[in-house]
Amino acid sequence: MSYQSGFGNHFATERVRGALPVGRNSPQHVAFGLYAEQISGTAFTAPRHENRRSWLYRLRPSAAHPPFALLDNQRLLRSGPFNECDPTPNRLRWNPAPAPAGSVDFIDGLVTYAGNGDPAQGVGMAVHDFAANSSMTHRVFFDADGELLVVPQRGRLRFVTEMGVIEVEPQMIVLIPRGLRFRVELLDGSASGYVCENYGAPFRLPELGPLGSNGLANPRDFEAPEAYFEDIEVDTELVQKFAGKLWSTSLKHSPIDVVAWHGNLAPCRYDLRRFNTVGSISFDHPDPSIFTVLTSASETPGTANCDFVIFPPRWLVAENTFRPPWFHRNVMSEFMGLITGRYDAKAGGFEPGGASLHNQMSAHGPDVSSYREALEASLRPQHLEDTMAFMFESRWIIRPTRFALETPLLQPDYDRCWQGFKKADFELAR
Repeated sequence: MSYQSGFGNHFATERVRGALPVGRNSPQHVAFGLYAEQISGTAFTAPRHENRRSWLYRLRPSAAHPPFALLDNQRLLRSGPFNECDPTPNRLRWNPAPAPAGSVDFIDGLVTYAGNGDPAQGVGMAVHDFAANSSMTHRVFFDADGELLVVPQRGRLRFVTEMGVIEVEPQMIVLIPRGLRFRVELLDGSASGYVCENYGAPFRLPELGPLGSNGLANPRDFEAPEAYFEDIEVDTELVQKFAGKLWSTSLKHSPIDVVAWHGNLAPCRYDLRRFNTVGSISFDHPDPSIFTVLTSASETPGTANCDFVIFPPRWLVAENTFRPPWFHRNVMSEFMGLITGRYDAKAGGFEPGGASLHNQMSAHGPDVSSYREALEASLRPQHLEDTMAFMFESRWIIRPTRFALETPLLQPDYDRCWQGFKKADFELAR
């Protein structure tokens, strides 16, 4: 496999030499009798710097399929609007999910924990967990409701998409555009992780502001695949998520049949270990926004529909400063997960594969043990190692699903981690 570097670049790739038209986007006769087809991730009239679209040159038009029918099997996959339970202001934390029983592929292994907004209105997001022990065989999926940001936590994955093949491992992510067809193959027999389904504006790199031209995620470190196609006549189930439900139809061939493509809408992968972390080298504690990898903008500047933030290994050098995340109440709602290691604001209970939810204005911060450890620490340069946590942050309240509130994975004693703080030793002057 080979990749093309750059986020938002206009790429051009062909599996068969001569398949891409030269000088014309849509000629009357496409080479080799291929069909020209455009996939648009934004409105046609979106500003040029925001417009996302690609031209695909394929063996058959994707319109050639029978009607879709609703899948009737019971699932724990949910979608906005999230109204099956009342939202809660309580802080929530979950243990890692166990391995699935029976044969479960990526689609069947999706379980929704929380979300907000509504895909029909193009706002909000959903957070899913996935656990799979079987590759998708003769089965292909696409999500008409939103863009998918997949965060593997255990096991390597191979995404076979219309526009090429992407392999990822834990501490890497893959971004799948809305509507793009793909299947997921397991390279280690089983895998699990997290998925952010973004109903809003496509994810993009955040602005750097006073940081200047360097820092955070570098565009060149995002890798899009080169063209790949399958010329296979085989019965294939095509599943789509539309308006919150799964629909299915049958094909007599593999829909992974794009011989060439060009454009700036493409799946990509990014290695979180390449993130260029910035921070204070004097005193005080910068805001966690310095760890933003990708953002989905809203109509309010500076207030995201959804941010993807990571907390990677890094050096801490600030003087006279409480170094772990501080006690905090936030207008944004925060769903966190842990990929590996330990999160520096929690001494225990927050395990790799687990998750937590702190909704807007819910007070949170270090537990008692982490707080005391930070107070007693010698403030010499410290290298945080063996850690990778992340956060899906949203302007909207994140509403848990019924499953998330009733599963035994939910920790009933999460609030106890903040019990035991002594009253400050202070007397009012009289």
